[in-house]
Amino acid sequence: MIGKFIKAVFAPTEKISLENNNVFVLADKILELQDRIEKLENENIELTNALYECENRLEAKIHNIQPIIYNIEKKE
Repeated sequence: MIGKFIKAVFAPTEKISLENNNVFVLADKILELQDRIEKLENENIELTNALYECENRLEAKIHNIQPIIYNIEKKE
């Protein structure tokens, strides 16, 4: 029962037919997935760089703000 569930969860959403010796379909799908992975990796790098840039800008703005100094003295 659990084995069927695991197979159902990890089964591909799109079944590839390899009938008539059409192994090129599988090779084309692998190439398509490699292209998608490369595109996602590049987008991830761009997003990470943008986040670092935002962080640096925010830190620069925080450093430019003058801190408020309170003259608080302990009264006895």
